[in-house]
Amino acid sequence: MPDSLDYVLEAMAGGDFVVLTGAGISTASGIPDYRDSDGVRRGRQPMMYQEFLSAPESRRRYWARAMLGWPRVRVARPNAAHEALANLQNHGRISGLITQNVDTLHDQAGSHDVVELHGSLHRVLCLDCGERSERDAIQQLMEAQNPYLAGVDAVQAPDGDTLLDSAFEARFQVPHCPYCAGERMKPDVVFFGENVAQATAAKAMAAAENAAGMLVVGSSLMAYSAFRLCRVIADRGKPLIAINLGKTRADDLLSLKLEACCEQLLPLLAQHFTP
Repeated sequence: MPDSLDYVLEAMAGGDFVVLTGAGISTASGIPDYRDSDGVRRGRQPMMYQEFLSAPESRRRYWARAMLGWPRVRVARPNAAHEALANLQNHGRISGLITQNVDTLHDQAGSHDVVELHGSLHRVLCLDCGERSERDAIQQLMEAQNPYLAGVDAVQAPDGDTLLDSAFEARFQVPHCPYCAGERMKPDVVFFGENVAQATAAKAMAAAENAAGMLVVGSSLMAYSAFRLCRVIADRGKPLIAINLGKTRADDLLSLKLEACCEQLLPLLAQHFTP
């Protein structure tokens, strides 16, 4: 093995490393990421939280695009990187798993107690009554109310979004809550401009503080909610290692960065540490 990989194996030998994953781990599962190798965002700006709250037309635009994007997220399956991390965790070789992703692929791969820093697209939250619904149930409702979108093809974008011509949005019927009939339904994820739930942030921070080091996989760390965890690790003099293709916000803090495909490298780690 290369010297750099030997360093990773030695640092993680105690089994007390926490892993932080980002969009780059799911690209091999067919889910696009947000940024290029320089950390620059691709495509248009995502929906902002205040925009979603304040304007019915914004919610209409979001849900029209999301209705077409959801089927591809729903059928996505874990790749070798997700499976390797599940293997490492289930053999006690990592202390925990924090993800910025909202695709549940870690759970599907067999990981447990995953800290979903930014929530999950598989749930929908009503902002009026606080009840949660399964995303598939809301999808069926939207498809029944918007048959004119059946068969419309749209380019997939990150987090279940699509690039849809605005001409398709004006007629769209937004979903209403099955519990209170409210129309302020939102995917149970953290939008840009929205804060991570306090309990979730505290759980992620505790995992970082108690770990012997951190392995970052497939993240540019441009979101502060993830970067702050890395800074805690570095400030305490613990190893901070990244497997990522391209620039990260924490490049100056990293003990080591491996510019490699995580779905190729992580199985090597798992093979070394597990029977």
